Amino acid sequence: MSDTSLPPWLQEQLARYEQLQQNLQAVMGQKQMLEAEMSEADRAIEELKKAAIDAIVYKQAGSVLIKSNKDDLLKELEEKKELTKTRIMVLGKQEDRIKASLQEVQNKVNESIKNKQTPPAS
Repeated sequence: MSDTSLPPWLQEQLARYEQLQQNLQAVMGQKQMLEAEMSEADRAIEELKKAAIDAIVYKQAGSVLIKSNKDDLLKELEEKKELTKTRIMVLGKQEDRIKASLQEVQNKVNESIKNKQTPPAS
């Protein structure tokens, strides 16, 4: 069945479904990136905690390493971790909403197909 033989309302629903899928992919990609970032921060925090109190530590600023204070760096990493955790939580909620919308559109399309392609009552 080609797109031109589909009713306009069904074409709209399919376009919406496609857009939601793209949004879901983007959100999941961002979330995965943040989870990797958080894991990296966890490892860094763990290593800093193992280091001696007077250990010389460095932090990365772009492509440069800068000498830093262990306690300051630890605090900075903990704050970054909390911010990342919050952003992951927000993206998780956004992911859930998109999945619910996808399911809703899919149900409408399936119901319409089952009922011989008449638009569902909204």
